[in-house]
Amino acid sequence: MAIKLTKNMEAAKKLVDSEKFYSLEEAVKLAKKSSFTKFDGTIDLAFRLNLDTKQADQQLRGSVSLPHGTGKSVKVLVATDDATGQKEAKAAGADIVVGAVELTEILKSEKFDFDIIVTDPKMMPTLGRFGKALGPKGLMPNPKTGTVTPNVAKATEDIKKGKANYRTDKEAIVHTIAGKVSMDDKALFENAQVVLDTILKLKPNSVKGDYMKTFSVSSSMGPSVKVKIDR
Repeated sequence: MAIKLTKNMEAAKKLVDSEKFYSLEEAVKLAKKSSFTKFDGTIDLAFRLNLDTKQADQQLRGSVSLPHGTGKSVKVLVATDDATGQKEAKAAGADIVVGAVELTEILKSEKFDFDIIVTDPKMMPTLGRFGKALGPKGLMPNPKTGTVTPNVAKATEDIKKGKANYRTDKEAIVHTIAGKVSMDDKALFENAQVVLDTILKLKPNSVKGDYMKTFSVSSSMGPSVKVKIDR
């Protein structure tokens, strides 16, 4: 069954040549131009990679600091019993700072009034007991994304500045963001370039042939803009 396009969708699609491959800078500009949502959408990046995700060394997951931030305010909860760590986390901009007892109470209530959890390794056994609640919401901290670390203040500072998380799905596709539509073209382009460079550097040695099959940029609900990949 064909999906009926709204007038806004049709107008947005006409701005993009679906057969053409654009430079990254052009693609970002087109993605912004073809955004039609009333809310401030995101500029999304999608990489289809030549990976066998059944192999442990071909499962990419992590985060990258964006030079111009994500354009989104992120509410951070920091969990640590270390008094110095708590003080430094607050100074770094953490919105909620708790020890083990308070953390347990929050997790039991399942009132997750925050976007991300940063924790020191000692708190992971406590968090692990609530994995079934945190996991589906994408709230479980992970060392690969820098959210499980002895230096919770530095992690908080990095997140507040703006970080994009990336992870390969079962189809070896990585979805992440470059920022918000309202951001400046140059800032979005530079953010996207940093993400692209990061993904390229992560190519596993075991991969044969072309590593990056396709790369596209789009706005929330907007058309996909193909990016020319320099091989």
